[in-house]
Amino acid sequence: MQTAEELKRKLNSTEDMRSVVRTMKAMAAVNIRQYEKAVESLVDYSEVVKMGLSVVLKKKPEIYQTQSTQDERLGGVVFGSDQGMCGQFNENIIEFIEKWSNEESIIKNELKILALGNKAAGLLLDREFKIDEKQSVPASVNGINEATRKVWLKILDWRENEGIDYIYLFYNKPKTRASYDPSRVRLLPTDRQWLDSLLEMEWDSRSLPIFTMEWERLFLNLIHEYLFVNIYRAFAESLNSENAARLSAMQVAEKNIEERIAGLKSQYNRQRQSSITSELLDIISGFEALAEGK
Repeated sequence: MQTAEELKRKLNSTEDMRSVVRTMKAMAAVNIRQYEKAVESLVDYSEVVKMGLSVVLKKKPEIYQTQSTQDERLGGVVFGSDQGMCGQFNENIIEFIEKWSNEESIIKNELKILALGNKAAGLLLDREFKIDEKQSVPASVNGINEATRKVWLKILDWRENEGIDYIYLFYNKPKTRASYDPSRVRLLPTDRQWLDSLLEMEWDSRSLPIFTMEWERLFLNLIHEYLFVNIYRAFAESLNSENAARLSAMQVAEKNIEERIAGLKSQYNRQRQSSITSELLDIISGFEALAEGK
């Protein structure tokens, strides 16, 4: 049986753990709001890019031609995490990719993968996927721009040097404040139906739009900005989901710790009461022995 001192040490240690979990919960909640704001900040910028594309396409509707290839080489950018304690966050997105590859009869070794995060990279290797490159995940909103730039450079390398035609983004997308769903977005080639829909956009101003830059160059620049926004959004939503998963995991951990603390307190109180009772009985027995001796 554990002594009262041993139970007290365990109780103090568990309470310290509860303090750490509460701190992690608070940090996850703050991070979630930061990444939500990052996604919200893209709305206006994305709208401006779409309006610009609409103007160019209306002036030169023949500018975008869908290229068909017999050999459709695939590339995937997988958004995971570098840190743990986020439940099934990484497992869910890897299982989603594996299910998709099986349904599409994709040979794993022929799928080029850029893995974002050590945890996701390890799981991909376990599932026998081939990783072309691994990059770290930004630790805050401030790091998303640079991380997006690195991903974009890798995608350009795939397109120019390896002839990869179709590139997908795989990431967990927030569903509610504390839940998420795995998602897949085709980054390239740009969706023709989406471009066609831009032709129907109305210019919300009396001033007619004009542009002086060479239209092909302007179109490519706008498309690059559109793709950059999609990658940035994937980063922000994935990081949002990661912190939502961590918040959920910490809530479960806190509940378990609370139950553990309640159990330890109960044991400690019983053990202490037993010790006090034993001491009282010893005192009474000693007193009675002295009384009999007199």
